[in-house]
Amino acid sequence: MHITAAALAEAVHAGERRALARAITLIESTRADHRERAAELLERLMPMAGRSIRIGISGVPGVGKSTFIEALGTHVIDRGHRVAVLAVDPSSALSGGSILGDKTRMEELARRPEAFIRPSPAGGTLGGVARRTREAMLACEAAGFDVIIVETVGVGQSETAVAEMTDLFLLLLLPAGGDELQGIKRGIMELADLVLVNKADGELAGAARRTVADYRHALHMLRPRSPNWTVPVEACSAHTGAGIPEAWETIGRYRETLGASGELAARRAAQARAWMWSETTDNLVAALREHPAVRERLPALEAAVTEGRIPPTLAARRLLAAFLGEETDAE
Repeated sequence: MHITAAALAEAVHAGERRALARAITLIESTRADHRERAAELLERLMPMAGRSIRIGISGVPGVGKSTFIEALGTHVIDRGHRVAVLAVDPSSALSGGSILGDKTRMEELARRPEAFIRPSPAGGTLGGVARRTREAMLACEAAGFDVIIVETVGVGQSETAVAEMTDLFLLLLLPAGGDELQGIKRGIMELADLVLVNKADGELAGAARRTVADYRHALHMLRPRSPNWTVPVEACSAHTGAGIPEAWETIGRYRETLGASGELAARRAAQARAWMWSETTDNLVAALREHPAVRERLPALEAAVTEGRIPPTLAARRLLAAFLGEETDAE
């Protein structure tokens, strides 16, 4: 049954879970008619969104992200909040959607009516997934979820994408010593607003304390992401729940500090501008690829570039000229 964007927006705002799932499915669709409806839906949802804390969470495989998110999510819900968990998974196109396992691993959280867990769409580029995750965040906020957790499932580029769409970027680490410090890329360390060493229990408790000390020392050598915030490094155990309430308190302190300085609002404004340009770029590339004159010339130009007959820069100029209907130099 076809439902108008206005009716769907109303149902999402009323907190109907099925409507929220339907809205995100529409948002994730690549069909042209669906994109039109999704744009109208998002326009209607925008005034209802924006009042959450957006938390990006990343960590190496095996660090216990799912267990941590479940522990944090459950604690936050017990404090009177509503939690939505979204995922950015650029690897899902190859793996068939690794995040789908997370919903079953977060069984306790998934059973809570105040929680909403959404796997990322399988397929598409990282940019495409990140685009839809931003839009899904707005839908979740409009539905009344005031804590949005965006989990990176893949590694590499996805960390930057998630840091660029959230208020706070939380890096989860394993207890390890000295040499293993090198295992985390410097760029990812520089994105972090909060670093937590998970699995700080049992035999690993001592190693976790040493890891905390090592990373505190390492962070002193990096330029802080914010002039108003010193990145804390703490130990926690998602398994026992130790350190989880303190982590939530730190997130609250971060929000208060950066909110009072105006930095949080400035960061969101910069993210919105970057998102606009990213959308513009993606839409332009899509329009260019579909343009009849471009499609006609593309095979010959790709062949010429592949065979080394013309440089890619010249081929790109000729494609743009075809798209804009301009005369170009003869081939």
